[in-house]
Amino acid sequence: MKRVLTYGTFDLLHYGHIRLLQRAKALGDYLVVALSTDEFNAQKGKVAYHSYETRKKMLEAIRYVDLVIPEKCWEQKIDDVKDYHIDTVVMGGDWAGSDKFDYLKDYCELVFLERTPGISTSKIKDELGLKEAVDGIEQLPGE
Repeated sequence: MKRVLTYGTFDLLHYGHIRLLQRAKALGDYLVVALSTDEFNAQKGKVAYHSYETRKKMLEAIRYVDLVIPEKCWEQKIDDVKDYHIDTVVMGGDWAGSDKFDYLKDYCELVFLERTPGISTSKIKDELGLKEAVDGIEQLPGE
């Protein structure tokens, strides 16, 4: 069984996310998604609209996703590859050449997939005026 792993925040789940997950799953038999926790996002200076638990439930409902695990820090990636017997790590093309992922080539195959043109969470937040509303808020009520 070939195991694939990808990382992300997957906030405001959209078609670009679905396509990434679909293409990642097509590279293997079992797809693990390491989902950035709210605490890790805060360390990165990011704020998600939805809480970790809500984003996790949405990902678990997608047929391409077999397992969702928490991404708590940058340094966990080698342990994730080893612990979950990962053959391939898949990331969006904007991460190509990044020191955050390139070192994984020593442990597994590393694949960068081009993002879906014209769609991103940042663009959606900007167009809906959510970027300003969400910046600086740790967590929205009820999430």
